[in-house]
Amino acid sequence: MSFTSTALLVDVELDSGAPPRLRAEATGGAPAWAAEHRDALRAVVAEHGSVLVRGLGLRDAAETGAVFSQLATGLMTEREAFAPRQAYSDGVYSSSKWPPNQPMCMHHELSYTLEFPGLMMFACLTAPTGGGATAVADAPTVLDALPTELTERFEREGWLLTRSYNDEIGASLAEAFGTDDRGAVERYCRANAIAFEWQPDGGLRTRQRRSAVVRHPVTGRRCWFNQIAFLNEWTMAPEVHEYLVDVYGADGLPFNTRFGNGDPIGEDVVQLLNSVYEANTAREPWQAGDLMLVDNVRTAHSREPFEGPREVLVAMAEPVRLADCSPTVEVTTR
Repeated sequence: MSFTSTALLVDVELDSGAPPRLRAEATGGAPAWAAEHRDALRAVVAEHGSVLVRGLGLRDAAETGAVFSQLATGLMTEREAFAPRQAYSDGVYSSSKWPPNQPMCMHHELSYTLEFPGLMMFACLTAPTGGGATAVADAPTVLDALPTELTERFEREGWLLTRSYNDEIGASLAEAFGTDDRGAVERYCRANAIAFEWQPDGGLRTRQRRSAVVRHPVTGRRCWFNQIAFLNEWTMAPEVHEYLVDVYGADGLPFNTRFGNGDPIGEDVVQLLNSVYEANTAREPWQAGDLMLVDNVRTAHSREPFEGPREVLVAMAEPVRLADCSPTVEVTTR
């Protein structure tokens, strides 16, 4: 490791309630700085779970994509998205299109898939005038803070994600699967342990059971790793929930989560999960030009409500297989 990289590790700012931060001096340009300090940045993420880099002055999608490519070996193409994104280039996306006044609660990206990103990268090109932080929470700490009886049930049963695809709410069929060809969608579902059922109106309903607790593929630490709270009906704003149930019915919500045996998850459980996340949240307001790296297994992330324009680009990298994380339930389509 170079002297510069060693100095980088020493210069990380650690404050309670905020993610680890460091200031960059990118005199030779952001991509060159990222290439020089890649190992040091990845070491910080390995130790702390995330890092916010300030001072790179990222300005556009091309420069940001070049930085992302320097920091990770191969960017992933998103599949099974729950909300639409704009693609700027291969593996470089906008943040999920989500109402600015609604939070995107803590979650681990694509934790319901069989292969998910080990590394998330975010870059802020335009900072909002208020709110909008990409906050983080340490998954092992969250797991330890949850009631043992609840986590043991989720370890035994896993969690169930149900989805109803339509062209009005959430990601469309084509946006989620990269195609609207029925045969291709069915092949994907069979290959990825997703039960599916076509509806009379041409819509698709799916169901997939996954582990709620996994072991980190490198450290072996047990992590609360899922989207149980975020994609549950009780996390929705009451007026949104009422509207969706009225239009689509209780069984036709765009997405919902249940216990692995199919039992509903009560509003009290969802509130508990979100309150534990909030008690362990670290946040730092975005500034234009910022870069953030997040270990997607070790660290959950969220997007807080915001005002004004906000442009944050996202890349997913370092794919990890669920099978390599000691899943606690068998992957089935039941």
